[in-house]
Order: sequence, then structure tokens, then C-alpha cells
Amino acid sequence: MQNESAEQQLRPLADRMRPASLEEYIGQSHILADEKPLTRAIISGRLHSMIFWGPPGTGKTTLARLIANYSQAQFLSISAVLSGVKEIRAAIEKAQQYSQVYQKPSILFVDEVHRFNKSQQDAFLPYVEDGTVCFIGATTENPSFELNNALLSRCKTYVLKSINSEDIALLLRRALDDKQRGLGQEAITIDDDALALLSNVADGDARRALNFLEIAAELVDDKDKVITPEIVESVSAQTLRRFDKGGDYFYDQISAMHKSVRGSNPDAALYWMCRMLDGGCDPLYVARRIVRIASEDIGNADPRGLQLALNAWQTYERLGSPEGELALGQAIIYLASAPKSNAVYMAYKAAMQAASQSGTMEVPMHIRNAPTRLMDELGHGKGYRYAHDEEDAFAAGETYFPEAMGEQVFYQPVARGLEIKIAEKLDGLRAKNRQHKK
Repeated sequence: MQNESAEQQLRPLADRMRPASLEEYIGQSHILADEKPLTRAIISGRLHSMIFWGPPGTGKTTLARLIANYSQAQFLSISAVLSGVKEIRAAIEKAQQYSQVYQKPSILFVDEVHRFNKSQQDAFLPYVEDGTVCFIGATTENPSFELNNALLSRCKTYVLKSINSEDIALLLRRALDDKQRGLGQEAITIDDDALALLSNVADGDARRALNFLEIAAELVDDKDKVITPEIVESVSAQTLRRFDKGGDYFYDQISAMHKSVRGSNPDAALYWMCRMLDGGCDPLYVARRIVRIASEDIGNADPRGLQLALNAWQTYERLGSPEGELALGQAIIYLASAPKSNAVYMAYKAAMQAASQSGTMEVPMHIRNAPTRLMDELGHGKGYRYAHDEEDAFAAGETYFPEAMGEQVFYQPVARGLEIKIAEKLDGLRAKNRQHKK
């Protein structure tokens, strides 16, 4: 027994504190409340293949193990990071042997399943189909993009969410009090401020919270054995918030910043920008996105927005971090507060569609270039009216589109900001064109 106890203490705290029942499981009440379908299926032992999609430390592996315990199934686990088709086949053989000997099911848990390529994912299909294994895949990436449709269609997807600070605090208290699996035998305590801080820096990740707690416990004073805010700060120094570059969290936060600017909410836009920077996003990437926003959502309603965005980009390149990040914040606030117009963006899309669908139409002769005598003799530029020689520098009635296309209108200014004046100007010029034709 002493050897077993010593061996258990060598395991990381996060592993020792894995819940042994649904009652101990922290978080995910949206899928594990008493009357939820997944809860009823687990308790009754009715297995079905599934995908757990959620951030790190939200209990994907733990939940898979609990399902195996409740259903009295063999639990087989492989990691897509370290395994290939050979390991898949070996796991399938174990499942087949277990079924023959014990007439009981096997759960095949695949961690980071999105790391498997198409052929590796296809290798599961026959055995999921014939019931050899109940397949449970865990992923931090969007299954819609990362998993084959054939595999995805055979699994029920459950979305796991980040664990809130209150639940993290409950888990930390439990680990401190538990004398068998946790730190209870060491009589370590934590003050309320330190607990709140530790729950917050865990950033919704239960495993991270327990890892920090375990390190903090080693740093307490031998006399009072109290984890203080100072200890928590030293343990969690330089810890970045979750910002999965290239993954869903990356694009979701960029989307949130962009849409906050579009929605004219400077406070939310600044918050999401800071969330990205706090999470380790490259500020130059943020700068490029800000320039894009200036053209797409403000455009000619306030052309100063694009210039300010470019200035902010250049300022960051010259000053670096953290001084240059203030310029990015200035640009974000300005763009969110500026009048909005997507007229340039919509005009560009419409013109690009027309260009791709119209084929190689001839450039009208009167607006062709004539740099040589031959081109001049062929009629290039013949009849062209130089706009600066016309009244108000506008050649009324002149055409510039290919003849087969006729006149087109792509750019439609909105009634906001400078585009009010632009619209009035264009309306006046079009009226002159109509008058000239009459």
C-alpha cells in the first residue's frame, strides 16, 4: 500500500485529480446536466461514437474515461501526434480480442484526432461501422474543417467550453482538501485573493490550474504553508492567454475585433485587439487587419481612416512593442468611431465579378494608347476627348467601358460621411451624361 501511495504521489496533480464519477466532473453543464441526452447515455451505458471539440484542459480525455467506466468498456487510447496506421491496427486488434474473450465493448479514444490525415481517419471507418469500437475523438480544432465527412457523419459532436473561474476555484479547493489524491496531507492553504488570481490565470483550463497549484505548493513557506498572491504571480509570470494561432480561437477573436469596428463600438474593438495582443498575436498581423478594415468598412466615407491605419502600422514598425501598440489602439478607436461604408468593398466585388464573366472584351479604340505611328494609323486614340479641355474637366457623354458591356455602375456611395459629397458629385456627372445623349 505504501508503494502504491508513493507511486501515486509521483503522478502530476492534474492526473491524480481526474474525477472518478460524473458527480466529480467540473463544468460542461450544457451537455452534462441531469436530463441531457449525453448524461442519460453515459449512465445507462448506451455507447455511441462521438467527437469532443473544445479548448485544452476542458475535460475531453477525462470524460472519455468516465464513459468507459460507466459502460464497463475497455479503454484504448492513442494520440494522433505520436501514432499512425500501425498503432490504429494494433488498437483494433485489442478491441477484437477483448470482444471475443469478454463479450464487452471497447472505446477507442483518439486525442488530437485532427492531426490524422485523410487515409488515417478512413482507417477507423469499417470498425466504427461494424461496432468493433466506439470511437471517441478529441480535438481543439473545428471538426467541420479538420475531419473527414465520412468519419464526422458517424459521430455525434459535443462542444466543450472553457471552465469558468468559479468552477476552477472549486476544483482547486478540492485538490487542496483531498488527502488521498490531492495536497490534503500537506496541510497547505490558499488565501482568497490568491485563489481568485489563480482561477483567473488558468484561463478556463483545469489542467493548467492544477499544474500551477502544484508548483505553487512547492514554493510555500514551511511555517505557515499558505499560497499567497505573490506566489501565484511568480508561478504564472509570462503566462499568455489562449490564442491559438491558425485555429478557431485565432479567427474568432479577429472576427470579433473586425465586427466591433464595423458595429461602431470602439470599446469592444479595443478590447478584442488587446485580447489578441495579450495572447501573443503578432502586432504586425493586427496592423495589417486594421488596414484591411479601413478599406472594407470605412472606405471613402472617411479616407483619413486608411491613412491613419497605415500610419499606425508604420509607427509600430519604428517603435516596436509596447510603445507602438498604442498607435494600433488609436487607429482601432478612430475606425470604430468613423462613418461606415462598404461601398468600395461592394464595388470591387461587383467589378471583379464582371471582369471574370465578361471575357476578353476589346478596349474601345478611342481610349487606347497610340505611342507609335502604326498605332496612330490604326485609329488608336482617335476621337478621344481630353477631359481637362472640357468644361469642369468632364467630357460629358464620353464612354469608357467596352462597347459590348455598355455603361455599368459598381460604386454606389452611402449617405454617410464624405460619401454624401461623392454621391452628389457622381449624380451630377451622370446627369450631364444623360443630357449630352439627349
